[in-house]
Amino acid sequence: MNIGLVGHVDHGKTTLTQALSGTWTDTHSEERKRGISIKLGYADTAFYKTTKNVYYATGKHPKGEEDVDKELQRVISFVDAPGHETLMAVMITGASIMDGALLLIAANEDCPQAQTNEHLMALEIAGIDKIVIVQNKIDLVSRERAVESYNEIKEFVNGTIAENAPIIPVSAHHDVNLDILISAIEQTIPTPDRDAAANGLLHIARSFDINRPGARPPELKGGVIGGSIVEGTFSVGDRVVIAPGRKVVDGNKATWIPLVTVIDSLRGGGALRDSMHAGGLCGMATPLDPSLTKADELSGQVVSREGETPPVRDSVALELTLLEKMVTGGGGAADAVRTWQPNEMQRVHCATATSVGVVSHVKGRKATLDLRLPICANDGSRITLSRRVGSRWRLIGYATIQ
Repeated sequence: MNIGLVGHVDHGKTTLTQALSGTWTDTHSEERKRGISIKLGYADTAFYKTTKNVYYATGKHPKGEEDVDKELQRVISFVDAPGHETLMAVMITGASIMDGALLLIAANEDCPQAQTNEHLMALEIAGIDKIVIVQNKIDLVSRERAVESYNEIKEFVNGTIAENAPIIPVSAHHDVNLDILISAIEQTIPTPDRDAAANGLLHIARSFDINRPGARPPELKGGVIGGSIVEGTFSVGDRVVIAPGRKVVDGNKATWIPLVTVIDSLRGGGALRDSMHAGGLCGMATPLDPSLTKADELSGQVVSREGETPPVRDSVALELTLLEKMVTGGGGAADAVRTWQPNEMQRVHCATATSVGVVSHVKGRKATLDLRLPICANDGSRITLSRRVGSRWRLIGYATIQ
């Protein structure tokens, strides 16, 4: 299953991911230079429980011994979301593939900070109600401040989707209380029931060209796709369709042509697999021209087997659910969310896809949005709605595709 790490910038999401998985997810050169997450980060780990009911993660046996296979509880994939306000779209993309979330709140700062509020609202809009609150950086504060921070957190989440979420104090930097945190995750965030017989569907969150610069033609490898299988099963050798595909412009007319390819190999949980089913993160190697997959070019698209592709839509009929108040970064006073107006521009997130559209029709809670970039989605899919206010896109609610 996938567990997201969300919260304000510099509250320790990437550090906690490393503490639980051994993987530092900020690998992009700009991330290392600026010291913040910019892209979604991914890391796999496993949770174990000793005969004395002590939980530990991969490589963290309490006695310093090797992991014990018979103590394995389940395998987890972490999705590390950026906390900076300008990267909310990336965080919302990550939320679409999360089965549950860890909301990180640093004890050495007042609560809520700007994106603490915004990320919690994004989880609520996405319908993610399996949440554990991580009160991080307790090594930097006094006992009195830790208690004060706890009370701030309780007041902040009162009346929200996280009202009854456990609050676990930790120091991710010093591996303090990670066993208690894992125990809370195991009790609070169950693995969802999934239908292995359903049509295979993978949401693409990343895509790569893994070839080194200067590689000779015989050495070139095909494009690689990364994402989460949300339905069904994929196997090596499956013939698959990537949609909407690639954009082809003929004069003033643009069309989208799906890409058809085969699965050369699958990787999940750090190992090659013959097949993979829904849950967790998946890497899929293909013989596609790597120029098509470089630099996340296919992010936001979907993979399905031939004949099972969801409809590609350049216009969507929606049933709207708008918030009463607009979500603000600081959690202070917010303007009321006004109804949609014809010809107004809106931004939508559907799974890992982001698009902008113009309202062509609206009546009550029913509306039609003409999209600039098509999305591939089934009826009933939930999309997140944002409206431009000044220089920022603000969350205003969600909608269901009719």
